[in-house]
Amino acid sequence: MISKQERRNKIKARIRGKVSGTAARPRMSVFRSNKQIYVQLIDDAEGKTLACASSKGIEDGTKIEIAAKVGKAIAEKALAAGVTEVVFDRNGYLFHGRVKSLADAAREGGLKF
Repeated sequence: MISKQERRNKIKARIRGKVSGTAARPRMSVFRSNKQIYVQLIDDAEGKTLACASSKGIEDGTKIEIAAKVGKAIAEKALAAGVTEVVFDRNGYLFHGRVKSLADAAREGGLKF
C-alpha cells in the first residue's frame, strides 16, 4: 500500500510531464500545508519565479476564504508584472476546497487559465 505522500508525488509527476510555463504563460503552482497556502508564477524556461503570494499574515476567515484572498493577491501581482494568461499546476492536490477557491479568485482577478 502506498502512502498519501507517495500517491501525491506520482500524480504531481504526471501533471508536471504535461504542464510547463513560459515567460508569456507561466506556470501557476499551488502548495498547501495544513495551516497555509502558497502560490507562485514560475517561468520554467528561465527557471525564475515571476510572482508569489501566500496566506502568511492573513488570519481572518476560514481556510477557503483565506485561499480566495491569496488568489486575488496573485492575480494583482501577475497583472502588475504584465502576465494575463497562466497554466494552472494543482501540484497533485485534488481540485476542490482551498485549491479551487484560490483558482476561482484568480480567475475573477483577471487571470486566464
